[in-house]
Amino acid sequence: MGPKAWGRPHPPSGKSRRLRFDYPRQGRRGLLRFVPSWRQLLGLSLICCAAVAALVGYVYSTVQIADVNATARAEANVYYWADGTQMVSVGAINRQNVPLSDIPPSLQNAVISAENADFYSDPGFSVGGLGRAVVNMARGGEIQGGSTITQQYVKNTYLTPEQTVDRKLRELCLAVKLSSSLSKREILQGYLNTSWFGRNAYGVQAAAMAYYGMDARELDPGRSALLAALLKGAEQYDPSLSEANHRRAEARWKYVLDRQVELGHMSWQERAKYTVFPEPRPQSVSTGLSGQTGYLVDVANKYIEKRTGLTAEDLGRGGYKIRTTFERTKVEQLRQTVDKVTAQTLDPERRAADRDVQFGAASIRPGDGAVLALYGGSDATEHFTNNADTAGVPVGSAFKPFVLAAALQHGVRSAGTVLPRLPVTADSFYDGTGALTTGTPWLLPERSATGALSFSTGFPTTLREALVAGGDDDGDGDGGNGGDSVYSRLGEDIGLEKVRDLAVSTGLLPQSMAPLERSFSVGTSTPSAIRMADAYATFTEDGRRTDPYSVTAVTYRGTQLEGLELPPGRQVLETEVAREVSRAMRDVAVDALGPDTLRALATPIAAGRTGDTDRLPAAWFIGCTEDMSTAVTVFRDKPGEGGLLPVTGVGGSGAERGDFLPLQVWSSYMTAALSGP
Repeated sequence: MGPKAWGRPHPPSGKSRRLRFDYPRQGRRGLLRFVPSWRQLLGLSLICCAAVAALVGYVYSTVQIADVNATARAEANVYYWADGTQMVSVGAINRQNVPLSDIPPSLQNAVISAENADFYSDPGFSVGGLGRAVVNMARGGEIQGGSTITQQYVKNTYLTPEQTVDRKLRELCLAVKLSSSLSKREILQGYLNTSWFGRNAYGVQAAAMAYYGMDARELDPGRSALLAALLKGAEQYDPSLSEANHRRAEARWKYVLDRQVELGHMSWQERAKYTVFPEPRPQSVSTGLSGQTGYLVDVANKYIEKRTGLTAEDLGRGGYKIRTTFERTKVEQLRQTVDKVTAQTLDPERRAADRDVQFGAASIRPGDGAVLALYGGSDATEHFTNNADTAGVPVGSAFKPFVLAAALQHGVRSAGTVLPRLPVTADSFYDGTGALTTGTPWLLPERSATGALSFSTGFPTTLREALVAGGDDDGDGDGGNGGDSVYSRLGEDIGLEKVRDLAVSTGLLPQSMAPLERSFSVGTSTPSAIRMADAYATFTEDGRRTDPYSVTAVTYRGTQLEGLELPPGRQVLETEVAREVSRAMRDVAVDALGPDTLRALATPIAAGRTGDTDRLPAAWFIGCTEDMSTAVTVFRDKPGEGGLLPVTGVGGSGAERGDFLPLQVWSSYMTAALSGP
C-alpha cells in the first residue's frame, strides 16, 4: 500500500512539507477539521498562561501602595431635595483607630477563625479563592471569591467596591506587595480598624460602642464572636433588624465559637461558658437624621442598593451625592398635619387606647411614581422602623378596589358548570339565588310576628355600593349583603390567585400578600403605604403602572452611577377597567369627605378606606387625584407585645375603631399640599 493511503498526500517537490499553522486541519474532513490537536491546545494554553503572567507582572510592577491615611479618608454622603437644595450631610465615617494591643485576643481569634483560618501562613491571597473568582468570571457572575484578610484590607483601604477583573487583579497584586512590606500583625490591625460592622461603624472600636456600649478591649469571647459574625454582612446579621437576622446571627455566632475550638484557639471548657446569645443594645441613629430626615434617607438608600448593587457598607464609606425626589414643602406639610391631628385627637394620659399609636403615610406622583413625601414615625432617632415603608399592617377594605378590578378584567366563574367566565360590572349584585347578576330589584321574604310569610322589594348591594359599605350585615363574616361579605364571595368567584396576581401587577409586593383564604379579599395583606399609594395611582392613570422611585441621580467623585434611569411605565389593566374602578372609588371619596374638602381639591378623587366594621387592627385611607396619590395608615404597636394592638376606641370617638384618623390626616394634608403654588 502506498504512502497516500496512510496520510495526507506528499506536497510537490520543492514546496514546504507542512503548513506553519495547520488549522483548520488538512488531514481531517467535515467538522473534525476544526477540532484542534493536543499540540495546538497545549500551545494555546502556554500562550494564555504567558499572557496572564505578563499582565499580572505588569500590574504588579505598576500598582503602588498609597498612603493609608490619605486613601481611607472619609467623605460625607450629601442628600438633596428634589429642587436641588441640600437635605442633609451624613458622615464622616464613624471610626476610631486602636492598636492591636487594645484588641483582645478573643476578638482577633474570632475574626481569623471566621474569615481566614490560614491568615498567619498564607502569602496574602488564597489559591482556592482565586480559582473561585475565575470560575465566577467564566460564568458571568460577580468577580469575587473567598478573599483573605489581607485582600479585604486592601479593598477596604485602597480600592473601590466595584466587582471587575481589573479591580480584582489589582487587589491580588496589592495584597502580595502588602504581605511583603507589612507584618501580619500590622495587616490584622489595619483590617480590624477599617472593616464595616453595620450601624455606621467602621472598625472594632466603633463597633464595640455601637453594639455593646463598651471599648473594644472590654469585649469577652461571646461578644467578640458576634462582632466577627457581622463581617459576613451586617445587613443580614445585625440581630436587631429582624427576626430572620436574629436567627442568622445566632447561628453564625455559634459557628464562630465552634470554629475557634476546631482551630485550637479556644478550649471546649472555655466554649461551654458561652451558651447565651449576647444581645446587643438597640440601634441608635445619628441626630443629624432626626425627625423625618432619617426615614427619607432610609428609603433613598434602599432604592440605591436595589438599583445599583451598592451595599450599605459601600454607602457608609461616604463620598456620594444623592439627588432625591422628596419635596421639602410636602414633607413638612405632612409632618405638621400628623402632629396637629395627634394633638387634637389623642390623649394618652387619660385614655389607654390612645397610647402607642403610630402613623405612616406616603405620597406618590401619578404617572411616573416619584415619591414626593412620607411620614415614617415621630422621630427616626427614637422610632427607627419606617412606618411608610414597612409591611405588617393589614390594609382592610382598602384592598377591595383590587378585587373589583380583577372581577371586571377576568369575570367570574360560573359555579358548577364549564361555561366561560361571566362578565361583571360595578353595578352587578348577588341575587336571591347567590348568582352574580345585573338587573332589577328582587323580592325579599319576610315573616311577621304571627309567622305569616310575605315578600317585599329588596335592593341588593351592588359591587359599587359594597366598595363603600362596611362589614357583614350579620357580623359573622360569612353571609348577608354587607360589603365584606360581598367581596369575600366575589374573590372566591373570581379565583383568589387572580385577585392576588392583579394586586401584585399594580405594584403591591408579592411578599406582602396574605394566605389565599376567604378573608384575603377583604384586606388581610400587609402592603406598605408607599406601595398602596403607588398602586392606587394605577387606577387614575388608566391602568398604567410605574414603580415608585425616590432617587434620580447619584454621583461618586464626579462620576454618575448607572442603574438609576427612571422606571418605565407599563399597561397592567385594561383602560376601561381602570376607569370603572376609579368611578366606583369616587363614591368612597364622596361618602367619606365633606363638600368643603371636595371643593378645595377641585379634581376627581378616587379613594379607598377601611370601615368602622373592619375587624383588623389598623385603619387606612388612600386617595388619589391626577396630581398626587397619598396613603395614610394608623395602628398601635408596642415592642415586645408580639403584634399589633387593638385600635378600638382610639381617639375616644365612641366608634368601633379609630378609622377617622387617617381620613383627617389625608384630607387636611392633601388640601394644603395641592392648594400651594
